[in-house]
Amino acid sequence: MLSINPKDIPTAKLHSYLLGAVAPRPIAFASTIDEEGNPNLSPFSFFNVFGANPPIMIFSPSRSVRGNKTKHTLDNAEATKEVVINIVNYDIVQQMSLSSTMYPKGVNEFVKAGFTMLPSDEVKPFRVAESPVQFECKVKDIIYTGEEGGAGNLIVCEVVKLHINEDVLAEDGSIDQYKIDLVARAGGNYYSRARDGFFEIPKPLTTLGIGVDQIPSEIRNSSVLTGNNLGMLANVEELPNEEAVNNFAKEHTQYVGISTEKKHTFAQEYLQNNDVESAWKVLLIK
Repeated sequence: MLSINPKDIPTAKLHSYLLGAVAPRPIAFASTIDEEGNPNLSPFSFFNVFGANPPIMIFSPSRSVRGNKTKHTLDNAEATKEVVINIVNYDIVQQMSLSSTMYPKGVNEFVKAGFTMLPSDEVKPFRVAESPVQFECKVKDIIYTGEEGGAGNLIVCEVVKLHINEDVLAEDGSIDQYKIDLVARAGGNYYSRARDGFFEIPKPLTTLGIGVDQIPSEIRNSSVLTGNNLGMLANVEELPNEEAVNNFAKEHTQYVGISTEKKHTFAQEYLQNNDVESAWKVLLIK
């Protein structure tokens, strides 16, 4: 394993490792204005939501690794204490990328990238009309982590109003993750289209799983089942009873009398289809 002390390598190399490993990252498409009222628009992938009451988002326009310059977004946020965070989906990802070009101060990235400037209700910066969700924010604090190139500047924002395109809503009024079609940033030139990689994992908070330590040792020490497989098996509240296992065996005689390895392989196939109950029944057949 490659072990590195951050102080022993160039900042640009460390930056590459960080972005390649901590990914994919959501994108804050931040709209600001300067003190003269000139719009600015730029994306940042050091971003996330950090609370709902009050609703807090934080993003970081870091100092440039080369040249140690601050971003116009940071300068504007310091001066006006307002920002709009627009969410990026697949429909606008190419335009968003174009807007990240280091245009001179005063150049309007809305115009350069072909976006529509939509007036906000509570703050002065404009919204990106093409964005599926827009958050009008007041800047509550800015945390400066350093003065050298690559240092982060955490802009702490409180959402004062949000706007959601109704086309991305599900029937129950929630945001449909397939309709919104979010994209995220990874290392190098890579992005991730979120809905192409969705999978579900039942949250342990909704059940009291038995835990891996309670799985019988011959299953826990399987040469076939993976850690993820054991995690799924351990997230049940209780094992199928003997009657349920026997009834399953009568309906699936192909699992009776087979080797432990084959039994584990069949159970793994059920797990791959998220059928944890059947996987347990296969494993418990005697």
